[in-house]
Amino acid sequence: MARIILITGGSRSGKSAFAQRLAETFSSPRVFVATAPVLDDEMRERIRKHQAARAGRGWETIEEQTDLALALCRARQANVVLVDCLTLWVNNLMYQAQQQGGELSEEQLAGCCHAVLAACAGSSSTVFFVSNEVGMGIIPEKAVSRRFRDLAGRCNQLLAAAAETVALMVCGLPLLLKGQSPLPIGERASVSAANAG
Repeated sequence: MARIILITGGSRSGKSAFAQRLAETFSSPRVFVATAPVLDDEMRERIRKHQAARAGRGWETIEEQTDLALALCRARQANVVLVDCLTLWVNNLMYQAQQQGGELSEEQLAGCCHAVLAACAGSSSTVFFVSNEVGMGIIPEKAVSRRFRDLAGRCNQLLAAAAETVALMVCGLPLLLKGQSPLPIGERASVSAANAG
């Protein structure tokens, strides 16, 4: 069974940088599973910056927007896997269901999450999942936005229940919610400083 570490938090809280820094403390081979679709120039630039941050650091990238379980099966030989991010994955699954004339239910999403965890069960990798915590603000006006919030929350709950370690990022600082601290205390200050730029 893979060791699962979930890093969650709000937008620009330092989740991705923290997860990458932790993952790079593990030896190669390292696999980055990217779930982001290229929708516009702004997203293309975000992806470019993430790619630049990994360049020359021993990462292989697998791009997979919907079949995350398959991507994890493909990455089974890796020592460490970083999935960034679950929130976009949920969005992609919602869009896929919509394109097929349906609507993604919480039960269907739970099935997808269980498939991801089953893929982890067949791996000896350490798997980092990055996810946004989107349910802490104002209740969205539109039904589709409320459904996305609910689905993202269900996904986070299921992955957190299976994870050995869960950290919540706030202002670039990790708050340990479950398990042992993923970084020594002295390392946290340098991660926070690196995220301040």
